[in-house]
Amino acid sequence: MIKASAPHLVWAFGHFLTFIAGVRYLIASATFSWTGYDLWYKFAYFGAIISYGVVIYKSFGVPRTDRAYVQRALMDENVQYLAIAIYWSWIKPISIIPATRSADGTTQVAGGNASKFIQTWVKENYDRAMRFVSYAEVAIFARVFVGALLLRNSLIAPLLYAHFLRLRFYMSSFTRAAFQHVRSELDGLTQSPTCPPVVRKGYLTLTDLVSRYASTVLSINQEHAGGPTAVPSTASPAADAKGGKAR
Repeated sequence: MIKASAPHLVWAFGHFLTFIAGVRYLIASATFSWTGYDLWYKFAYFGAIISYGVVIYKSFGVPRTDRAYVQRALMDENVQYLAIAIYWSWIKPISIIPATRSADGTTQVAGGNASKFIQTWVKENYDRAMRFVSYAEVAIFARVFVGALLLRNSLIAPLLYAHFLRLRFYMSSFTRAAFQHVRSELDGLTQSPTCPPVVRKGYLTLTDLVSRYASTVLSINQEHAGGPTAVPSTASPAADAKGGKAR
């Protein structure tokens, strides 16, 4: 008989709900059957919120309001993804299929060959899934940025998501690698003789603005006994992408 802890069952239910609702939303988008599609959209993110909530509870325990707890929680990637999932579920649906990340290593499963198989499968496919998610994050930002310019989504969406990506850039080697690869491809395209000078100039201005925006970052200072603190860093994304350490 397969046994699992109650938090793991809730975590698994969140993943199942996200998967089912995401597939249903994908079918609605592909067939232009928009009746009730916004409900499936919210269900997908509701499942993600459940899963991330369980992971955060297992990692940090009962939420507290003291400064050390809040600072440590804000630097955790699961808290960041929980916040962005809550925001996406709150705003008007955007035509991007939602996804959730695995909680590998954060929940405990007791007994059963099935649970061992799931854990092994997750570990074997973790890097591949994280690379896909990192490129998806870049694509999502492009979508909400263009959507804001065309007034197809909220102007707050690209600003909030840019801050989220800034944290992901400094905390995830997968996100840094995705940004570095996308930038190298764009550099090659804009340096082509066929690229109009105005486009090249606009691209350089945009990359400069992005570098300036990402020039400060919050990091955990492990040397202080009182807990993590926020310290500024002046490293540029380009430099950190080459020399940054994996999370």
